[in-house]
Amino acid sequence: MTPPRIALYQGPAGVPSSTSDSLAALDGAARRAASAGARILLTNELFLTGYALGASVADRAETADGPGAHAVARIAAEHGLAVAYGYPERDETDGGTVYNALQLIAPDGARLANYRKTHLFGAYETAHFRPGSEAVVQADFAGLSLGLLICYDVEFPEPVRAHALAGTELLLAPTALMRPYEIVPQTIVPARAWESQLYIAYANRCGDEGDFTFAGLSCLAAPDGTVRARAGHGEDLVVADVDPALLKASRAENTYLNDRRPELYASLV
Repeated sequence: MTPPRIALYQGPAGVPSSTSDSLAALDGAARRAASAGARILLTNELFLTGYALGASVADRAETADGPGAHAVARIAAEHGLAVAYGYPERDETDGGTVYNALQLIAPDGARLANYRKTHLFGAYETAHFRPGSEAVVQADFAGLSLGLLICYDVEFPEPVRAHALAGTELLLAPTALMRPYEIVPQTIVPARAWESQLYIAYANRCGDEGDFTFAGLSCLAAPDGTVRARAGHGEDLVVADVDPALLKASRAENTYLNDRRPELYASLV
């Protein structure tokens, strides 16, 4: 059986002038991804709106079943692939609280999973978002158990390990990583994939937004410690296979998950 293929969209650069512009860019990326045989397309953190919105992020936020979700569903259906996209989520049941969220849409338009970032980075995020409270959010697609995290979450070993223990095989991680923190995609993300024995798809922003300069370097890190695809610093679309056979072989050879001794780790919590 052919391994499922994933595309990581690093772009567009800068703050989009409207959600419509983001959706137009997504449509183009989805077309290219589908042409390359991808079954999953991952965008970056807060893709629909851009990252550096300041207080206006609350005005641009929408519910998980809002117009952005319906537009993404149409794009997914048109191009026949699943789409995972970042957006600011407004929860109307909780007084309009805004979360930094990631939603996964199936090719038939169904909403498969929605995750709210649990580890907020810096003064900007803590000022404008509430952290999520659900650590492990998963969905099954293309014969894989997919897990959802966002950016800073991956820089902590605990959330990634929690996903591995819950059976996640491919971790989707949109990000808005700034310079000078290139160590994260270059070193930390491959190390997380190795130590927790799973694939990590890490899709970053690029270009300048306000005071932020994003690092690019999106990647697919494999459980054997290799990087199967790597973007540059500018707008890019990279495509790579997620091979369940490689994952099975790597887990058999590198038995970190089986060799854990959780009875010794109580002090961690």
